[in-house]
Amino acid sequence: MKMKKWLVIVAAVIAVVAITIGVRSNNKKAVAKEQVTTINVAHTQNYVPYDYINDKGDSDGFEVQVLKAIDKKLPQYKLKFTGTSDEDLLIGLESGKYDLGVKGAWYTAERAEKFIIPKEKIGASVIGFTIRKADEQKYKNIDDIAKAGGKIVPISPQNAQWNVIEEYNKDHTDKPIQLKAAEAFNVSDAYAWVLEKRYDAYFDIKLSFEEAIQNEKGSYHQYVDQLSYVPYKGIPTYPLLHKSEKNEKFSKAYEKAVKELQDEGTLTKLSKKYFDEDVFKFIQE
Repeated sequence: MKMKKWLVIVAAVIAVVAITIGVRSNNKKAVAKEQVTTINVAHTQNYVPYDYINDKGDSDGFEVQVLKAIDKKLPQYKLKFTGTSDEDLLIGLESGKYDLGVKGAWYTAERAEKFIIPKEKIGASVIGFTIRKADEQKYKNIDDIAKAGGKIVPISPQNAQWNVIEEYNKDHTDKPIQLKAAEAFNVSDAYAWVLEKRYDAYFDIKLSFEEAIQNEKGSYHQYVDQLSYVPYKGIPTYPLLHKSEKNEKFSKAYEKAVKELQDEGTLTKLSKKYFDEDVFKFIQE
């Protein structure tokens, strides 16, 4: 009889302990769930191959895939992706509608005033010059254009490309690029002016040249046999974050994670997948 009572007591104690452990376990899961911070990510929806919505309706592109790889490295965060227009992305970041935005964005002082820009880049934009095919041997690089006194299509001082040429000229005061401020013009004008020999080169983004000229469906594919492209350098691209304490913290976590992806070779692998080349090799440190 005593043994039976003892067994009942032991069973009751075990039951209480099991319930307590179960409650604690559920509490831990609840706390863990509460500690996962959502980062609302906006990306341009048609900037192929940087950021876009694919045929399945999913967020895709080089920068999007880098962020998805970062998401896997940061269990304390959950990244939620939204494809949108360039204008909505910037307005949404300023208002706090979005925490983070990617659009193949270069660093500028103006953007740094408005947004948090992490120290670690996410990608690169290759820039260079569209020239006449007849001048391929004459202009093999930016130094050739400068030394020959080649005239480039005017650039808007508000454009980040203006700063790139200014930086080059500071380092090459003996043979600077002739830089003139632009009035409004269409890209078609720039290509036509080069062909008409009004200018010798158009400071162009490599991706834009490939899409506009080399692509059979490009808007200016009719110039494919008359124009050529000379790459200059890679300009780092960065995610832009809404200024807040939460996003400051995420920015630090992002920097660590993207550096790991770089060291692992993931960034180069994704670059070759989406750009058919390693865009990071064009960056001049």
